[in-house]
Amino acid sequence: MIEKLRAVRATRNLGCENAVVVAMMTRSFVGMLCLLIATGCGDAKGKEAPQLRPAAVVPTTNPTVEPKLDPAQKPDAKIKDVTKGDKQDKDWVPNEHKAGLARWKDTGVYVDGKPVGFLNWGELPIGLKPTWVKDKVSDRKRPGTNDPGWKWSQQRFYRFTDYFKAVGIDIRKVKEVHLYGPKMSQTLIASGADLQGPLANEFMFRFGTNTGGKPIPHAPGNFGNGKTADKITAVMVYQTKKPPTLVRNEGLELDGQLQTGVPYYGEPIRGGIRVYLDDKLAAIIKRQELDAKKATTGKDGELTFKLTDVFAAQGVDAKKVVEIWMIRDERREEKIPGSELPTLTFSANAQAHGGVLVGDKKYRANAIALHTRPVADAEIPKPTEWDD
Repeated sequence: MIEKLRAVRATRNLGCENAVVVAMMTRSFVGMLCLLIATGCGDAKGKEAPQLRPAAVVPTTNPTVEPKLDPAQKPDAKIKDVTKGDKQDKDWVPNEHKAGLARWKDTGVYVDGKPVGFLNWGELPIGLKPTWVKDKVSDRKRPGTNDPGWKWSQQRFYRFTDYFKAVGIDIRKVKEVHLYGPKMSQTLIASGADLQGPLANEFMFRFGTNTGGKPIPHAPGNFGNGKTADKITAVMVYQTKKPPTLVRNEGLELDGQLQTGVPYYGEPIRGGIRVYLDDKLAAIIKRQELDAKKATTGKDGELTFKLTDVFAAQGVDAKKVVEIWMIRDERREEKIPGSELPTLTFSANAQAHGGVLVGDKKYRANAIALHTRPVADAEIPKPTEWDD
């Protein structure tokens, strides 16, 4: 009641008849409302408008800096985007050189800095067989029954030692294996002795959707340095080169330099159409690196390139190839006889959806597998009932 009386007195001093409603408000709101009334009522006389006390200003932790116009520029002149540029100026940064995790979009496997493969389910070596691990999954529970609501299933894993063997890595010569996590400081480091020990059987990886998605590591808690992240960003194998050392809360350091890319190589490989020869990475087709002078114009008006020209430019000996497989959406699809390779062409346009269109039938491929022997249908990786 005392607060209401005080509020009424305050409104009388201001001389505004409509302000009596503030008497029903708390003391903190009365002050602000009285200020508004004092400045808004034209008939209030003899009182100066109260002055607001400046509030404390907290600077933003992520300020946005607007680009400044050059005085010589016209007001309507185009301002360059210093983050990505217009693909024509020196400020443009291509995807391959972006900072942060965007640079590690594809999970590559490197041996002493040389790329040998990628952990994509559709690009796994056909000689690599899965290790099935018993797994409890949810199941439909019928009303009015004692159904448990779960069932036993099998989950698809792959042993790293099996993968290394499939791509031609001799684990007896391995000094260390580094599995990068989302951050360099989360790197799992295993020695050559670890790879040859009994716990190596549990050093595995799987994919987020069993037959697709990001690779996810699995290792026993006391394997290597004991670190296990929730996904694999890259795999580094060191046989002859000196491995970097892991600095706590920092990352990997080599000869006093913090490593931000692939040691002994540079920027991680990102994008492109990978070409495998007998399960080993042999070439990478990148549209921006194709020589338009060597192209011909097809019936549809699109530039076409010969596969053999690309192979020759990257030192790939494809003379003994007997089968060519198109890989897209994590699956091996069409097979083309090796006899067609000398005249086989491809085009790269928007219809390829990030891949290439191969041959007259325009088979879309995100990766290509070459084999120097016939591949039996039973060897081709296929989803099973356990993958659903």
